[in-house]
Amino acid sequence: MSVRALQTLKGIIWGRCLLRAESQSCRCRLSWHLRRHYVALPDDIKSLRTVLNPDISKIRNIGIMAHIDAGKTTTTERMLYYSGYTRALGDVDDGDTVTDFMAQERERGITIQSAAVTFDWKSHRINLIDTPGHVDFTLEVERALRVLDGAVAVFDSSAGVEAQTLTVWRQAEKHHVPCICFLNKMDKPTADLNFSLESIRLKLKATPVLLQIPIGSGKNFTGVVDLLTNQKLTWNLTSTQDNGRTFEAESLGQSEDPELLEAADEARAALIEQVADLDDEFAELLLTDFSDNFEAVPAKKLQEAVRRVTLARKGVPVLCGSSLKNKGVQPLLDAITAYLPAPNERHHDLVRWYKDDLCALAFKVLHDKQRGPLVFLRIYSGTLKAQTAVHNINRNNTERMSRLLVPFADQQVEIPSMSAGNIALTVGLKQTVTGDTIVSSKASAAAAARRAQSDGGMGTKRGDQADIGIVLSGVEVPDPVFFCTIEPPTMAKQADLENALNCLQREDPSLKVRVDPDSGQTILCGMGELHIDIIHDRIRREYGIETHLGPLQVAYRETILQEASTADTLDRTIGDRRHAASVNLTVRPVDFASCEVAFTEELQVQIQPETKEAVENGVQSSYLQGPLLGYPVWGVSCLIHSVSVEPGTSPAMVSACVSRCMLKALRLAGGQVLEPVMSLEVTVGEEHLSSVLGDLAQRRGTVREIQSRHDNKVLLATVPLAEMMGYSTVLRTVTSGNATFSMELDAYEAMNPHDQSALLKRMSGLM
Repeated sequence: MSVRALQTLKGIIWGRCLLRAESQSCRCRLSWHLRRHYVALPDDIKSLRTVLNPDISKIRNIGIMAHIDAGKTTTTERMLYYSGYTRALGDVDDGDTVTDFMAQERERGITIQSAAVTFDWKSHRINLIDTPGHVDFTLEVERALRVLDGAVAVFDSSAGVEAQTLTVWRQAEKHHVPCICFLNKMDKPTADLNFSLESIRLKLKATPVLLQIPIGSGKNFTGVVDLLTNQKLTWNLTSTQDNGRTFEAESLGQSEDPELLEAADEARAALIEQVADLDDEFAELLLTDFSDNFEAVPAKKLQEAVRRVTLARKGVPVLCGSSLKNKGVQPLLDAITAYLPAPNERHHDLVRWYKDDLCALAFKVLHDKQRGPLVFLRIYSGTLKAQTAVHNINRNNTERMSRLLVPFADQQVEIPSMSAGNIALTVGLKQTVTGDTIVSSKASAAAAARRAQSDGGMGTKRGDQADIGIVLSGVEVPDPVFFCTIEPPTMAKQADLENALNCLQREDPSLKVRVDPDSGQTILCGMGELHIDIIHDRIRREYGIETHLGPLQVAYRETILQEASTADTLDRTIGDRRHAASVNLTVRPVDFASCEVAFTEELQVQIQPETKEAVENGVQSSYLQGPLLGYPVWGVSCLIHSVSVEPGTSPAMVSACVSRCMLKALRLAGGQVLEPVMSLEVTVGEEHLSSVLGDLAQRRGTVREIQSRHDNKVLLATVPLAEMMGYSTVLRTVTSGNATFSMELDAYEAMNPHDQSALLKRMSGLM
């Protein structure tokens, strides 16, 4: 390593590392706010290269996911504090947390966008992403889990599995991410370990593997019993300055409370039996070496078995504690390093063809006023270096990366290179967007494609990109459910508004912006009321534009009721050139939500490629506007029977002919409006239950179930999204502020004839 590189690395802050007084010449630009959180650089660090690029087996890329207000950000703050990253504990209510650094997050006390932090814990490097818990920002969870190797699911131990917990758990299941469960808020009077375990088992269809039991309950919660080691971990918190940093670990003795001893013995025996059922290797060990006494199995062997169960996703380790009261977070950090996988333990099929060449996925983009777009990359193979050119396979272009940074929430540290398995922040990639695959060069991408073809693996995933390289699967972006018009204060600000919206769209792919072809107005489409409100506030604060929003409207969908066939011909003469095309097609309703186009077997062989592309473009464009209200069409299949094109006819004319024929067919098939229906969960006291039920009846809600949870009632219902405008205000009014609710998109369902007729009249201006 060069002298210049060593001088640069001397100033790197990592985990508990603080700039030394003598490193004034450090080139890293660090604010005083960042420096004040660190302690001195330990003398036992042998190599700064090890600090920069640890062994891949020591890296853990994890996410914190949960329902809103379960304690994700508070848990993250404790992790940073106990690892030595921060000197003071941040608090969500005080608005001084590290990961919630946006003004809107600190004002509202919620997480809006995912934030990445990097710290060390017992020789392990942990790259952690704190994700939002609100349904409006579910894309932030989706793209974080896409690139992470493990996750910590945080639960309110008094509520168990809640509505948004189901959503984030399904997202983790989709990406095959091993998880650990942390039952938070064990200090609450209503905390219930057995209830939480049962809700994980029933609602998440997962197998909880209990590794700890609480000592005490409610205000008397003092610690946990580690069932693997039979140790009692207690936090006395006698000093106000200790903040849970120190705790006592001692073996359970016969002098302990008899009830605690009995509970610990029963729980450990159940743990050993459960792990033996889930792991054949551990079961064989018990039957051969410890058949006389299962309790004598070493803690290390049990821990290894729990790790195998976790990585195979046969079970989920469950720990408990109270992040706000500074209890139980250090064992959670130990569990993260012990049970969640390292990057090299995750199987990324497509990456193996790149071997030692760079392959990374862009999963998030931020905009900085001084540095421009900042792109987050997950490095799967090779090494990423600053001041080098990289190739974007999706955009088929090459860009020069000027700087490479390590993310610390809203602060960064500049570094010269980063190896596989890490998460990096780059400056200079101006064309890269979420979901793009970044490689070292076009040649390396082509070489990876050739290896895949020779192995017979091409075509299994995104194989259509074989001509330009192996493309990693991107991030699935949900469709928006709300939209409204947005207008600048004056026409002079129109260009500034367009620039702001372009930047925000690049940061947040779930935000859609389009221009109404009839009125020319700019339409803002988002995931919910809060989502659009946050976007509106960011435009005002970050870009200085006082915009005006129109009334919120629901993004309906349309489908057809029956099968219909039709034909059409378009014949136009433009100048001295004649354009003529004829098409014959059939549309029919299908069960799945997407729309497709297919050709008859005979036509599939005869049709020219350019004509086929023009026909597909015409069909897809007609799906964007339905026959009733102009909403996108869902659940329709189009079969093309015949296409006749005169020589010299342009592809645009062919697409126009197909689009016109499609519109006729959709009208003949009869239209049906589909409305988004939300799955609603309301937690309310029994004295206010009747008021909530009455209000839901007026909103066309359907009650599925009413559960009892301690002294409260949990109401599960489905309600049309159009009826949920301003629901939070109404719920506070009818319950005197003693109720909470959460909801997520359940499905698009057919609107009943009466409501559809009223909607058609209202949209046509007759009401």
